[in-house]
Amino acid sequence: MRRVWLPLLLLALLLGVLLTPLPLRGAAGAAPGLCVGPVCADQITRSAKHHWQLRLRVGDQRGQWERLVVDCRSARISPEDGAVDRLYAAAVARRVCRMAGEIPTPQGGQPARQAPFRG
Repeated sequence: MRRVWLPLLLLALLLGVLLTPLPLRGAAGAAPGLCVGPVCADQITRSAKHHWQLRLRVGDQRGQWERLVVDCRSARISPEDGAVDRLYAAAVARRVCRMAGEIPTPQGGQPARQAPFRG
C-alpha cells in the first residue's frame, strides 16, 4: 500500500511546484520607484564625483529597460535616444532631480531661486 502512495505523493508535489504562478517579470512585477505616465524609474543613485549627476534605470510598460545619466544642472538625459519614450523619461528625470534637491538652472546660468518652504 505504501508503494502506491509514494509515487502519487511525489507526483502531486511535482505538479504543485510546476503549477505555482511564477513572479511577474518586467515593469508589472517590480515595485516602481517613481513613475510619470507609462515610464518608471528605479535604482536611482547619485554620482560620487558630480553631485548634480544622477544615474537611474527607466522602464516602460512594454518591458523595455535602460540606464540613463541625468545632468540636473541642464536637465539633460544621456543617451538622448533609446527604447524608452524620451518625453516621459525626461519628465521622470526632472522629478528625480527635484526630489534630490538639484534644481535645473535656466539658460542664463544662474541657479533658479526657490521660494522658502512655509509649512
